[in-house]
Amino acid sequence: MVAAERWPRDGTPTNPGAWIVATARNRAIDRIRREQTLARKTELLARAEQLPEDEEAVIPDERLELIFACCHPALAADAQVALTLSLVAGLTTPEIARAFIVPEPTLAQRLVRAKRKIRDAGIPLRIPPEHLLPERLRTVLATIYLVFNAGYGPPVRRELCAEAIRLALLLATLMPDEAEVHGLHALLLFQDARRDARISLDGQLVLLDDQDRSLWDGAEIEQGRAALARALALRIPGPYQLQAAIASLHAGDETDWSEIALLYARLAELAPSPVVDLNLAVAVAMAHGTEEGLALADSIEGLDDYYLLHSTRADFLRRLGRTDEARSAYERALRLAPSEVEREFLRSRL
Repeated sequence: MVAAERWPRDGTPTNPGAWIVATARNRAIDRIRREQTLARKTELLARAEQLPEDEEAVIPDERLELIFACCHPALAADAQVALTLSLVAGLTTPEIARAFIVPEPTLAQRLVRAKRKIRDAGIPLRIPPEHLLPERLRTVLATIYLVFNAGYGPPVRRELCAEAIRLALLLATLMPDEAEVHGLHALLLFQDARRDARISLDGQLVLLDDQDRSLWDGAEIEQGRAALARALALRIPGPYQLQAAIASLHAGDETDWSEIALLYARLAELAPSPVVDLNLAVAVAMAHGTEEGLALADSIEGLDDYYLLHSTRADFLRRLGRTDEARSAYERALRLAPSEVEREFLRSRL
């Protein structure tokens, strides 16, 4: 058909057979690409339809652009996240300090230094061009995760949890080839699915093993599994995918602590931190014995002011019958706990 249209106008090519073969091949390639693009766009449109249409959201859609703008590589990574949580998410200095597990004055100084550097160096807070988005993605993901954690509580702030999930879904729709984006989205869905079971009707904190699973949101768990499957299909492992995989194991009928311990060990390799080490200690205690978990917890450095380290040690010591040491650890955790809900829980344990 193309030859019939063009040859009378442009003349017959020197090698008509080769011209027809080359044209047919190019047309076939174009058609395959269009079909693949259509399938891809159809999937993205389907996911986009899941985005909430609430115009009254606490953090409006434009905030995702602002988060990318604030995550300028000229600033230190922790300063980028802290500044974004303050300027964009509207979190207070005490809330951000708790998220970073640092004293409030330290966090305040960090914010002051970041703002001073922006001013003195003339760093432009503007949306970066598309090709620069991936280099800022890690900090953007950390920011969204900390917004969710600030809402997860206690006390629970549902609007922050919902906004973090919405931003993660939007990011997964805009950057579908980034495995860690899907991993974060899955993690937030798994965590949020258990939100209503974490606090009892009388306002008491309920541990995972004691939660009423009928209160878990089954639809969110399924959405989390689908998002995790999208992440794993890209075969680019990362910390958020590992955390999502751990959360998915908790969402099963029975908890496989040996598998969870292996995943935490891998997470400690990819994203080493004292908090990951503490979670590994808990998993090891559940899978291989309390003595082994306590030994790991006692070896952790840098969490002396973190109440969960002391409450975890207290629980291990209680199980081992070391009552006086357990009482001392619970008292230390009680002094450090950031909310009344957590303090009330620790008092009951004490």
